[in-house]
Formats: sequence, C-alpha cells, structure tokens
Amino acid sequence: MISKPKFKICRRLGPGVYDKCQTSKFASSAKSLPFGRRPKAPTEYGAQLLEKQKIRFSYGLSERQLSNYVHKASHLKGAGTAEKLYESLESRLDNIIYRMGLGVSRRAARQMISHGHFIVNNHKITIPSYEVKTGDIVKIREGSKNKKIFENLADRLKDYNSPAWVSFDLGGLEGKILSKPKNTGTFLDLNAVLEFYSR
Repeated sequence: MISKPKFKICRRLGPGVYDKCQTSKFASSAKSLPFGRRPKAPTEYGAQLLEKQKIRFSYGLSERQLSNYVHKASHLKGAGTAEKLYESLESRLDNIIYRMGLGVSRRAARQMISHGHFIVNNHKITIPSYEVKTGDIVKIREGSKNKKIFENLADRLKDYNSPAWVSFDLGGLEGKILSKPKNTGTFLDLNAVLEFYSR
C-alpha cells in the first residue's frame, strides 16, 4: 500500500487522486505557486508518467501491481486494451466497496476487507485485490454488521450515488455487481499509461 503526504501528491497529480483533495480549500491553495513560478509544459514522456502515477495513487497500487494489470489487459481478447485495463482496476474488491459507498476511501475499504468484514458469494474474502465479476454478491459479514464502522450506514448512503454498474441494498446489507464497469470519467488517461508501458 502507498502511504505518502496526500496534499503534496494532489498538488503534483491533480485533486482527483484523493477524495480529501476535492475541496474548495485545496483548490484555492493549489492555485498559487511559490515565488511566482509557472509550471513547465511536460514532455510526452513526462505526461505519460504523470498519468501512470495518477492511476497508481488513485487505486493504491504498487509499480509491480499496475505493470501486471497492464500486461494482463494487453493479452486479453475482445474490447480495447484501455477498456480492459479499466475493468480490471475497477473490479478490485477494495474499489467495489468504495464504489458502493461503504468505505470513505479505497484505503479505508482495503483495511475493512483485510479485517474480514465482507463476504463474496458466501466466502469470506480478506484480499483487497480480489477480482469481483458481474453477478457476484457482496455482503457485510454477519458478525461485522454491528461494528462501529457500519454505524449510521443509512445516513451515510442517503445522498450517495453509486455507479450504475453496482447496487447496494440497505435492507439486506448486500450489494451486487450488475454489469462491467464503464469508464465515463475524464480524470484518467489510460491510453497514455499503456503507451508508457509499451516503451
């Protein structure tokens, strides 16, 4: 797991990397550069490197993990490589827990999984990188439902809008993967990352 000063990383890579950086306070502080310096335009390699780092820090991956995901996506048949890479990253269990709104961040979701709070298809999973597939059922473990981390869950999810490809039922405290993840955002340039690793 990557653990570095988040605001410093956000200043370099953009506020989309961490949720805590997506505030008006951070936006106003990030506008000013010390001593009136202007940022230099990055080279093609530099731009690709920044995109790679965005993905690493957003998903909390090591260099080896991301390289493995790119290698896997490059050898899968079917849709485009960038789409396959996005599906692999979003299908990680820690990301699924985060997307359902059960974890305030991917790092928090990772810790919850490691502590054994979730069941996937009736099997307790403690591996954050576990790959979840369409149709899989993710439940909060019976012995964990009364834990402090799940207090006021209804209030926390009241105004939360999860992606269309996942759902979570508060009554049964279980979620379902409805379809494959679709990349509708603009923060991550996956093609630049693929080009970086193709060098």
